[in-house]
Amino acid sequence: LALLILGLVVTAVINVYIIWSADASIVSEIDELNKAQVVIILGAGVTETGILSQIFKDRVDTAAAVYFAKKVNKILVSGDNSSLAYNEVVPVQEYLLTLGVPSKDIFLDYAGFDTYDTMYRARRVFAVDSAVIVTQSFHLPRAVFLAETLGLTVQGLPASTDATSLRNFWRERAARVKAIFDIVIKSTPTYLGEPIPITGDGRSTLGL
Repeated sequence: LALLILGLVVTAVINVYIIWSADASIVSEIDELNKAQVVIILGAGVTETGILSQIFKDRVDTAAAVYFAKKVNKILVSGDNSSLAYNEVVPVQEYLLTLGVPSKDIFLDYAGFDTYDTMYRARRVFAVDSAVIVTQSFHLPRAVFLAETLGLTVQGLPASTDATSLRNFWRERAARVKAIFDIVIKSTPTYLGEPIPITGDGRSTLGL
């Protein structure tokens, strides 16, 4: 019982700390954003035919709005392409092209398997210094916290759909504990690879 209580207290403290530490870097409107190199889209679900889930689509629409407001020069799409049968990033690229984003400004990260990997690879592989992160508000503090801890200068902007279900509520609290664990043990992503500077041409990431 004592261990259970201790675990709950530690979990609560970690959650409060991450939310508090990220709060100053989160804004509610695009007009409040500082200029940055890139807007980062964090992966979410797609169907077998490549249709974006509503949560994912809202992230992409928000990122496109940031891009067209000229707050960033590039878009980094991060997601899971761990098998030939599942690809989160190419459907996003195709959707962004229909919105009028030039292909040269779209970078694809096929190995963004979780939020930590995405931020680590943004800094180490894509050489990102400054970024806007778009995701739902329940996820945003952890994403901002990880990015800043890994050396990025970021601001967070919530996507339009909040989608805070009971499952998301508990999952995010556990994920914040894992975020601290990843930072403490200095985890490395599943894949790294050669540098692909975000200042270059996004078409170099097609088909990697």
